[in-house]
Amino acid sequence: MTRIAAVHGVVPPHRYQQREITDALATICLPTGGDRGVLDRLHATAGVTARHLVLPLEEYAGLNGFGRANDLFIEEGLRLGEQALTAALAEAGIEPHEVDLVISTSVTGIAAPSLEALLVGRVGLRPDVKRLPVFGLGCAGGAAGLARLHDYLEGHPDQVAVLLSVELCSLTLQRADATVRNLVAGALFGDGAAALVAVGRDRANPGPVVTATRSRLYPGTEGVLGWHIGDTGFRIVLGPELPELVRLHLGEEVRSFLAEHDLKPPDVTAWVCHPGGPKVLDAVQETLGLDANALQLTRSSLAEVGNLSSASVLHILRDTLALRPPPPPGTPGLLLAMGPGFCSELVLLRW
Repeated sequence: MTRIAAVHGVVPPHRYQQREITDALATICLPTGGDRGVLDRLHATAGVTARHLVLPLEEYAGLNGFGRANDLFIEEGLRLGEQALTAALAEAGIEPHEVDLVISTSVTGIAAPSLEALLVGRVGLRPDVKRLPVFGLGCAGGAAGLARLHDYLEGHPDQVAVLLSVELCSLTLQRADATVRNLVAGALFGDGAAALVAVGRDRANPGPVVTATRSRLYPGTEGVLGWHIGDTGFRIVLGPELPELVRLHLGEEVRSFLAEHDLKPPDVTAWVCHPGGPKVLDAVQETLGLDANALQLTRSSLAEVGNLSSASVLHILRDTLALRPPPPPGTPGLLLAMGPGFCSELVLLRW
């Protein structure tokens, strides 16, 4: 049994309304003669009201080269990661030296030494803390990271494990790229970080319990979602068939997972769902037969900060834990996210 002791999410200080970002990206992404109407339509229908960016908006036009963008990922990612991790540990009432394992996840930058290694001394973690940096899970990284924390704590029930997600999506923006996939990414993604503190069953911390997890890859869907990495950095791969793949696979996956625990979708009292975008959320809601309010926290998070890749589902978990009244004690919750592969990650919770 793994107990979630605290979750803390942070965003950078530069906040902009969606229209401000749309106007800026028109000058950055559209080559001469580009179709401004497509950009405006994609931004208007993204379900996003505002986003936080790691740089002032006016600096993105001059951000040339993968090297500079990645340097900023490390510099600013460390700042946000430290804020999230320090606050989460304080909320859990756990000292940094008590942490036994740190899993870090990101898909928007590369660091070696990895971010959590660079944070050990800054935060006060032990030099012998176990570390597991994870790259490539994309938006599924927050859910998969929690699942792997659970696996570890099942075998180490007296220990403390931390998940750290840092995603600076704005640094991956491709300039002079008017493809629909790049314009969609520019309409949806924001910057942020989150940290989750979990403890094994032998430690007496309050919080919801992880009871089961499931990971699933769907063969033949490898080209739908991910990155093409080249001279200009991370160029998004985003297939238009993604919502239909959700309809095709997710409903059956979730129902069979819940059935293993004698549950059905109506039994779930809180859905902690990654905000893949309005069309993806509509597909999730339809295929699972959820009512209009089931994904309200997810849609609100998308509107307020955009899609934060792996950090989003942790921000939404934080918001779920803050609900008043909270979900009824003893009832099930389901945390779910999808990512490159194409894959899904499911985590069954009990409040």
